[in-house]
Amino acid sequence: MPIHVKSEIGKLKKVMLHRPGKELEQLVPGELERLLFDDIPYLKTAQQEHDTFAGILREHGVEVVYLEDLMAEVLKFNSKIRESFIRQFISEGGSLAQKFKDQLFDLLISIEDEKSMVLKTMAGVSIHELKTGVRSPLVDMIKPISRFILDPIPNLYFTRDPFASIGNGVSLNHMYSSTRRRETIYGKYILENHPEFASDVSFYYKREYPFSIEGGDILNLSHRILAVGISQRTTPEAIELLAQNIFEDTNSEIETILAFDIPSIRAYMHLDTVLTQIDYDKFTIHPGILDRLQVYEICRGDKKGSIQVTELDNTLPVILGTHLGLDKVTLICCGGKDQVASEREQWNDGSNTLCVAPGKVVVYDRNYITNGILRDNGVEVLEMPSSELSRGRGGPRCMSMPLIREDL
Repeated sequence: MPIHVKSEIGKLKKVMLHRPGKELEQLVPGELERLLFDDIPYLKTAQQEHDTFAGILREHGVEVVYLEDLMAEVLKFNSKIRESFIRQFISEGGSLAQKFKDQLFDLLISIEDEKSMVLKTMAGVSIHELKTGVRSPLVDMIKPISRFILDPIPNLYFTRDPFASIGNGVSLNHMYSSTRRRETIYGKYILENHPEFASDVSFYYKREYPFSIEGGDILNLSHRILAVGISQRTTPEAIELLAQNIFEDTNSEIETILAFDIPSIRAYMHLDTVLTQIDYDKFTIHPGILDRLQVYEICRGDKKGSIQVTELDNTLPVILGTHLGLDKVTLICCGGKDQVASEREQWNDGSNTLCVAPGKVVVYDRNYITNGILRDNGVEVLEMPSSELSRGRGGPRCMSMPLIREDL
């Protein structure tokens, strides 16, 4: 199976990444908020850090594939798709892209090398790159000549969010912000047309659906239990629709979906920024959510297509232990008991771990307090540098899309 992910901790066999590219060099201070960044990463160092991340994964037996390579392969395998991909990308690029759609198409179609063209769609296109006789006298006076006709997509290195592996299927997501919605076009073309994926993947959610949902909110706790965060970027309406589609699939083993209602703020943008599983019975957690967390159990309803929802009134360790069949669950607090350390390291993704095997996780080296506590609890910690990557507000789990994990 091209997609096989039935846990958060089974030995990771194959993962999809995106190596940060020129899209990061298109960030400017005045556009940071709109493009969902708090600072401007230094690309050279960000790429070095990302290469270290990929190297750690390979050293531990993980096959690493890249989003840009998979998309380029789709275009090589089927040249007829090239034109439709470019036209769809432009059509979803906003009003300026529509205004200059013919010139954008001519520019992109002229890039013969498939990977170079794909990388160009990621990096964006500015007005001075177009051969255009069209003038906008007032706009040209007011806006700088470097303005983008096709925006860059700087969040792409967080490959966890555009689609999520669920069992042998995927949730191809409707992203919360228009800034990120074009990211899922790559996933659509890869999953529907790449010979490794086409015809073998069930879609539990589609990018055309109206409600936002993102992969950082989706955790595969076991082959029977899925956790989904109700967050700043994932709505309860989307979770209901996801649940209905999963329960209607007779090949899905998922019996229960746990919906975690977390505060809707940027610091906790996804469930995996405050909670990740690191071993059979261990989770990292940001202690700041414990008093504000509500969990709902979603199961199949009595009638076809219906669901049943129950609000759970118990502590998080008991809820997790009950659903995972464990006598005890240990919550390891990000930053320990120090509130300042906890808030600082959560902001730098101390709770956002990527498990490569039970009890073995990749983490940012900057979160030294949390990393020490993980080691004290018997967890093997694989540290990676993060001075630049962390400026995008995402950790190792955010930067990785598991495609295959071994069953537990």
